[in-house]
Amino acid sequence: MADTVTLVHDLEIPVIDSFDPTREHDEAVAAMRAIAEESWIARGMLGFAITRHEDCVAILRDRRWHNAAAKIPEMMGIDDSDLVNRDRPSILSAEGDVHTRLRRLVGKAFSPRAADRLRPFMREVIDELVDPVAPTGHADIVADICEPYPIPIICELLGAPREDWQLFSRWAEDVLRIFNGTVLDELDVIKRAQLELNEYTRDMIAVRRNDPREDLITDLIAAEEEGDRLDTEELVMMVNAVIVGGTDTTRNQLGCTIALMTAHPDQWRLLADEPDIAPQAVEECLRFFGAVRGTGRFASEDIIYRDVLFPAGTFVFPSLATANRDPAAFEHPDTFDIRKTPTGQPHLTLGSGIHYCLGAQLAKAELQEALKILAVRMPNLRVDGGIEWKPATTAIYGPARLPVAFDPEA
Repeated sequence: MADTVTLVHDLEIPVIDSFDPTREHDEAVAAMRAIAEESWIARGMLGFAITRHEDCVAILRDRRWHNAAAKIPEMMGIDDSDLVNRDRPSILSAEGDVHTRLRRLVGKAFSPRAADRLRPFMREVIDELVDPVAPTGHADIVADICEPYPIPIICELLGAPREDWQLFSRWAEDVLRIFNGTVLDELDVIKRAQLELNEYTRDMIAVRRNDPREDLITDLIAAEEEGDRLDTEELVMMVNAVIVGGTDTTRNQLGCTIALMTAHPDQWRLLADEPDIAPQAVEECLRFFGAVRGTGRFASEDIIYRDVLFPAGTFVFPSLATANRDPAAFEHPDTFDIRKTPTGQPHLTLGSGIHYCLGAQLAKAELQEALKILAVRMPNLRVDGGIEWKPATTAIYGPARLPVAFDPEA
């Protein structure tokens, strides 16, 4: 081994203090930015934080670094075979040839065109959610808008009937409990929801094989590449991935975005006056205040990067929120301006590399359509009291309560 290579554990680097759950987002970003000025890497509780945009991108695009999502059950002490199916990994955690095959087969089903066909329905859903609160001039954005918004769209995407929306809402909430700190106490609830959802999905697949429709399941059944197709269990896995990846992320990102807008009323007015800038606004909101503030990777083998040896099994945690404010990647990174045309480096809230968010186009469309309507129907938006935030250690961050006031609709 070259003398210039240093074992990562021997590096003299900053140490990240324990997370303070009361620390606000800007405070947390500022603390990490201060570390980033000193070093591209810092020592944390479970591994090493990566603080700069260039290094985050390099690691996320290096296929030797595997998605730590595959390790979550193990890290939480879960070995239940009903919840940990190592023979059939999810596309969210699959690697290598398995991931390449799945991504190749399903890519077209998650294209911009596929997302665009749902835009009229997204507008219907948002208008229905705003209708009860618009005349009152008051709302809890989280409870009234963000929480209920994604489920009807996911159901429409999959082709599930309206009368089953509440079922999907419960299943999504219960399946996502696997990311809670109390997961070991909730295994029975998670397993029951997973089994019910899987059974429902298999029934839908059987129906669609004989009765194709314009929905995601039909698209996935028809997906083919050189004679290769998804089998039934892979189709079930994809539906699970859509629910896991498409509910909490959208809810929290919309909450973060509206909270951000309440602090920038001029930008909210601009969006109402110029709805065509919604795509730019969404990109800037994702950069400036992403609900997914970090991600995890582990070394699948010994890896040397920047003359540092990361032994196999080492965990690293690219700090997406810090990278998104890196002055080496973004001009005026601490200025929030929805008129910005994205230039230079892309923000990392949706990831990078082979695990770049599969549903990115759908998520962006949902946010764009929601913002265009909310900005018009909730003029003069402002916080009514205080915002209650989820704990800073929450995997997908956002407001728990966001009470607002606005000019009531006549």
